Amino acid sequence: ELVELLKDGDEKGLEVLYQNYFKALYNVIFQIVRSEDIAEEVLHDGFLKIWKNARSYDKSKGTIFTWMLNICRNIAIDKTRSKDYKNELKNQNIETAVDIEKDLPTEFKPEHIGLNKVVAKLKPELREVVEMIFFKGYTQVEAATALSIPLGTIKTRSRNAILESRKYFAILILLLTPLLNI
Repeated sequence: ELVELLKDGDEKGLEVLYQNYFKALYNVIFQIVRSEDIAEEVLHDGFLKIWKNARSYDKSKGTIFTWMLNICRNIAIDKTRSKDYKNELKNQNIETAVDIEKDLPTEFKPEHIGLNKVVAKLKPELREVVEMIFFKGYTQVEAATALSIPLGTIKTRSRNAILESRKYFAILILLLTPLLNI
């Protein structure tokens, strides 16, 4: 129902999505960009993109949360690669940088969405790739270089990890759906 509301352009669908998922999405974004202001900006951009591209969501490819997470994560990674972001990091004074790190009110906690349990169930070689790409923000090329394995192997392991994770998330979604009134 929620997905159909969103695809039909009903603002209530977007509002429900935001209320249920903004904290989890914000935490993932924040883990990548390490700035509250930028994380809020990326979250806003992410929900705009979700709203505009709702019709492209295909439930056969994954859950709505996974789809939204990938959109927001990709925007966050793109932001960290932008010239503006890199220049902003260079221009911070030491006091500001230290205060930012010291006063962080949020941190990504995969246990909030059961992600740590899912990742822990993956084979070690899949888990390693997931941690690098999804939690540390590495590209597939960077992960291949860091792990000294071929890019094709990284892509295969990423895909296999996603397929394996879907099984666990499908069960989790079935259990959580009644609680979230979705």
